[in-house]
Amino acid sequence: MNIFSACLLILYMTAAILLMLYGMNCYIMIALFQRSRLVSEKISKDVREKFGNLTEYSDLPMITTQIPVYNELNVVERVMRAVCRMEYPDDLHDIQVLDDSTDETRELIDKTAALLRSEGHRIRVIRREHRTGYKAGALANGLPRARGELIAIFDADFVPPEKFLVESIPFFLADKQTGFVQARWGHLNRQTSLLTRAQSIGIDGHFMVEQAARNRNGLFMNFNGTAGLWRKEAIQDGGGWQWDTLTEDMDLSYRVQFAGWNTVFLSDLIVPAEIPEDVSAFKSQQFRWAKGSVQTALKLLPQLWRMPIPFFKKLQSFFHLTHYLVHPLMLILALFALPVLLTCNVNPGKIVFTLIAFILLFAMTAPSAIYLVSQRAAYPKGWFSRILCMPVLILIGVGVAVSNSRAVFEAVTGKKSEFVRTPKRGAHEKKHYSVRLPRVMYFEILMGCYCAGSLGYYLFAGKFLIGPFLAVYAAGFLFIGLLTLFHTIKVSK
Repeated sequence: MNIFSACLLILYMTAAILLMLYGMNCYIMIALFQRSRLVSEKISKDVREKFGNLTEYSDLPMITTQIPVYNELNVVERVMRAVCRMEYPDDLHDIQVLDDSTDETRELIDKTAALLRSEGHRIRVIRREHRTGYKAGALANGLPRARGELIAIFDADFVPPEKFLVESIPFFLADKQTGFVQARWGHLNRQTSLLTRAQSIGIDGHFMVEQAARNRNGLFMNFNGTAGLWRKEAIQDGGGWQWDTLTEDMDLSYRVQFAGWNTVFLSDLIVPAEIPEDVSAFKSQQFRWAKGSVQTALKLLPQLWRMPIPFFKKLQSFFHLTHYLVHPLMLILALFALPVLLTCNVNPGKIVFTLIAFILLFAMTAPSAIYLVSQRAAYPKGWFSRILCMPVLILIGVGVAVSNSRAVFEAVTGKKSEFVRTPKRGAHEKKHYSVRLPRVMYFEILMGCYCAGSLGYYLFAGKFLIGPFLAVYAAGFLFIGLLTLFHTIKVSK
């Protein structure tokens, strides 16, 4: 074996080992979730029983609800009305519509706000001359004018339940060091397509298992940008909203926890929202999350490693902040599988071969294990029918590796990009918003064909260890690439 072949093999094996470690950590998340589930549910129940009767308090906290908006004609009226329906004294509920819109959304907001004010709600529309900092800039601009000591935040496509404040405020009353409470995302349009059904499983996995496991075991967790309630003092103590990353929510939530504030995740408080219905909107959302997470990791990890906290907590924060590195790792495995076969003559013994195969299979199925556990926990009676869409989710998870790898590369190299919001359709689409992405779909299709060819070569050579993974890679890249191409053609007509 020459130097080139050796370097190629080392790169390939390094990527495989790192991907395996991220996969193994999924099982750690499941174990942490299972061991703390009953205790956490009891603590939540005790807090609500002791502090849940808000009528007993003569000095209830003032609440400000912020609704950041940018060209949301299809959904903005719905969220404004839902926020006003939340149970809380009107004189203690201050509502800010942080409107950066440039289209007819502005007129609808003004009209709806005027009507709601006539009904007795304290609702204000706050606008800026420039969209500096995008969503983070809008939240920061509204904060000095917020009258509340607690700040609720809802994106335009979310529909908070009437009891959202009643269910979340007790946790601030029970612990003066609670910095924020994060609710679980629900799904308004889960049934629309296979794409939305698959996404709903992925979202449930993050909230039901990962967020719960982190919060219940004293690990750092993130605010998810919406469907949460903050203590204003915690926002200020953590350094306020900043927009040097695309995930200002993750950035601030970590900084707040660095400053000593506690967090609460409520799996039983569900705020339904829209899931992206077309693949371009989904990929745009994933791109922003991937790039922003890595930007946040680069920003905060040096400070995190210097903190006097347990190593396990640091390690879990590393896995959390760098989770989207799995996509470039997957891309490396897909790209170099064939060159490794052609240039590296490696023949492990049967025992080593079996051990490697078992470890790879065990690690690669880890995300699916999280999704399975989350569906059983969230929907005890209907979970089985939901997981039938899991194969689609696996294809999607693989297929976005090209786009998300580009996002990671841009984050690492410091390339700046604007905050691209995810279009929402609402119950009745009044205006069609679309996202135009770079033409990575052609590379996705090319990668799918390349992996299919690599699979054929591996099978012809009698190398069956990598075969199943190459088959999934080929199917995933082709699925996302062709779906994006179809969507692009449809939109351009």
